[in-house]
Amino acid sequence: MRLVSYTSSADSPAVGGPRAGVLVDGAVVDAATCAARAELDPAVGWTRLRRIVADASAADRRALQTASVELASELGVPREDVLLGPPIPDPGKILCVGLNYRDHVEESGGEPQEAADPVIFAKFATALRGDREDVVLPAAAPSRIDYEGELALVIGRACTRVEEAAALDHVAGYMPFNDVSARDLQVEHHQWTMAKGFDGSAPCGPALVTSDEVRDPQALQLTTTLNGEVVQSTSTARMIHPIARVIAYVSSLITLLPGDVIATGTPAGVGHARDPQRYLSDGDRVAVRIDGIGELSNVVRGAR
Repeated sequence: MRLVSYTSSADSPAVGGPRAGVLVDGAVVDAATCAARAELDPAVGWTRLRRIVADASAADRRALQTASVELASELGVPREDVLLGPPIPDPGKILCVGLNYRDHVEESGGEPQEAADPVIFAKFATALRGDREDVVLPAAAPSRIDYEGELALVIGRACTRVEEAAALDHVAGYMPFNDVSARDLQVEHHQWTMAKGFDGSAPCGPALVTSDEVRDPQALQLTTTLNGEVVQSTSTARMIHPIARVIAYVSSLITLLPGDVIATGTPAGVGHARDPQRYLSDGDRVAVRIDGIGELSNVVRGAR
């Protein structure tokens, strides 16, 4: 199932933010309407995707998917007629893994450290953007902005000190992610939080693909294009720290809650490591495609 958070021109301000929906064959079906058709417990809070991720049982989610297919032709709104925001617009945490692909470590001038713990940093909810939303260059650091295509996951069940063997059982689903980075702040000023967490630095989506539809998250092809040119291409099998190990490590220190987002790292091909270096500028389009998951596409706009 492909879950989204969306707004449409028909929504009034009283709606109170993006609504949860199900993406079915290019149409968005309202999740609360599907839940009513399936006579599901209204206490779940079917209007918000984080509530669905946290509170809906596996049986409820299957019933929701069945109802969405039944209602798509009658009540579905074409994808082109809605704005898809970040699938989880209100995560408690956005955690990212740095230097998690061997080739990216090497292009950055380092040596892969197989035995070391994953490198973790954070972004914030204000960094989030949805599919086809513009990414605006930050006025304070507009000249050396880089792309980093990644696979991200969303936690579906709370976990503390979870074992690696059980870690994937706590994943609700997966989505493309772009870890947009201000290299001057990161490299020259050692300001990782500011370089990685500025507004608009975390596009993701278009949909959260539920984990039951992803047979093996470590066998997915990830491709990033810049204005149609392939700049990154790899398999998630090449991660230094697989997803289950990342979850186990993070949960050993930080309790993970439903709706938390973890971006799992980027492969080689980032603009900062190219010769000549290649940074984003006004009008550029960056797309992150993950086979079986979907494609995230954003246009870059000049600093405001």
